[in-house]
Amino acid sequence: MTPRERLQKARLYVCVGDRPGLEEFLDEILDGGIDVVQLRDKNADARRQVELAQTFRAACDRHEALFIVNDRVDVALAAEADGVHLGQDDLDPYQARKLAGHHIIIGRSTHTRDDIERSTAEPIDYIAVGPVYETPTKPGRPAVGLGLLQFAAQTATSPWFAIGGVDETTLGDVLAAGATRVVVVRAITEAGDSSKATQALREIIDRVHV
Repeated sequence: MTPRERLQKARLYVCVGDRPGLEEFLDEILDGGIDVVQLRDKNADARRQVELAQTFRAACDRHEALFIVNDRVDVALAAEADGVHLGQDDLDPYQARKLAGHHIIIGRSTHTRDDIERSTAEPIDYIAVGPVYETPTKPGRPAVGLGLLQFAAQTATSPWFAIGGVDETTLGDVLAAGATRVVVVRAITEAGDSSKATQALREIIDRVHV
């Protein structure tokens, strides 16, 4: 299965930074049903991110999952990642595509209807829509609410993921608003049992979207 074919089937995506027991943690959540893992560590410099990426790449290969790097096209290429995720203030996706070539997956954060509409013409492979709810992982970014998910369901032309405050208590409403894919952070990275937390989220998604 190609990376883009895996992306089409992906339902559960997690963002992870450096942490104790990283390799074991990644294996646990990938066993639990994660389809996409993003290396997102704002405190690590490029060299450290490339070092961390070796662990991410190996874990994703063991579990046939996608490995994405946040922000840095250069790190994604150096780490042989499947893709890179770009925010609205990061490198322009046209420039990123020129640098990375066709083979690499490019994701794009969207926060407004205009962002989503613009993404339909951009050389990207998926978008993240949010934050649906206010979250400390996106400080200063107001919640977009469920209405933007409904708009994305009607408008987006590439696979899209709901992000921001998604956990067991909010996932049902997120799916009811039209999402079929979600990105989670704290619901898994801060869970007492990350494997069980992943499985619980996966079960909810699979009940709605097989």
